[in-house]
Amino acid sequence: MDNAATTCMSAAAKAAMLPYLDEIYGNPSSLHAWGQAASAALQTAREQIALCVNADPKEIYFTSGGSEADNQAILSAAYAGAVKGRKHILSTTIEHHAVLQTLEALAKEGFAVELLPVAPGTGTVTAAQVENALREDTALVTVMTANNEIGTVLPIAEIGKLCRARKILFHSDAVQAAGHMPLDVKALGVDYLSISGHKFHGPKGVGALYCRRGAPLRALLLGGAQERSRRAGTENLPAIAGMAAALTEAAAEMETVNSRIQGLREQLIAGLRKIERSHLNGDPVRRLPGNVHFCFEGLEGEALLLLLDAKGIAASSGSACTSGSLDPSHVLLGIGRPHEIAHGSLRLSLSRYTTQAEIDHALREIPRVVDYLRQISPVWEAIMKEGK
Repeated sequence: MDNAATTCMSAAAKAAMLPYLDEIYGNPSSLHAWGQAASAALQTAREQIALCVNADPKEIYFTSGGSEADNQAILSAAYAGAVKGRKHILSTTIEHHAVLQTLEALAKEGFAVELLPVAPGTGTVTAAQVENALREDTALVTVMTANNEIGTVLPIAEIGKLCRARKILFHSDAVQAAGHMPLDVKALGVDYLSISGHKFHGPKGVGALYCRRGAPLRALLLGGAQERSRRAGTENLPAIAGMAAALTEAAAEMETVNSRIQGLREQLIAGLRKIERSHLNGDPVRRLPGNVHFCFEGLEGEALLLLLDAKGIAASSGSACTSGSLDPSHVLLGIGRPHEIAHGSLRLSLSRYTTQAEIDHALREIPRVVDYLRQISPVWEAIMKEGK
């Protein structure tokens, strides 16, 4: 139940990769027949990704993952704005670190980075908030499509409409959303959109960036003319083919899969709500179909994860990118959870392969583990004595 961290590869993704690991192994930049066969496959994958997000294939650039795509989009828009004297960048407090750390680096270079607060508990931000914060020198707005920890889906189309009317570049990190909710770059009004293959049953180490035709895009990697001179380096064709196949499959089966996953998600939420002093994080309605995120008072999330692992349940406290940190999640602090409550967090994330038996097992074991940890916790004892 840690599919927000990564998913297993689907059979379709593996099957799509195999030819490019064996007989079609040429370099897509080579002029001979082997190279041109690889080049044709690369173009097919580009067309498949473009079709899934309603883009032109020439607007799709392959990357090593969502983090690189985020970096390239943000830096491209920021530096293009700076040339015109526009150095204000607007985002939110709950973005992925691939966005936040890129913005921190730009702030050190003199950019005015503004992070909008989100609604307590739900983590939502409104288009009105964005509109009120826009300035004459705003170069870029970057707001994630759906939060990777608490699952809240943000109003990207409304924000995109505002940005388009003001001629402000707009980027959205859609890494958690791709493959799990419909993405139409035209309807969303984005100039840039980032995705990553391993979040929707594709391979790891591959992603894509949608960049609207005419929007600035500078190369982060130099040394070759690949990706129309926007990303040097021989393309990882097996992974790209696998990602394209996985996204195509996810898009085709999304309605049926989501209907089933949402039912399982609601069972989990209803069951975990019964635990005393539990707090659901994220918007209860506008959330990713497979995301369940709770805080439990009076315990430490690390101990919870270890004991659940011993019970055969893989889960997380938040983003896998910060799993080595003992600090509370910036997302939970951003939605107003106190440090002592934020420490007791649990993220469960479902996939198309999650079964009813796994949900039943989780609902048996999680309350037992929470109860055990509270029995040995002096923090929980103090809470109960004070009646807080």
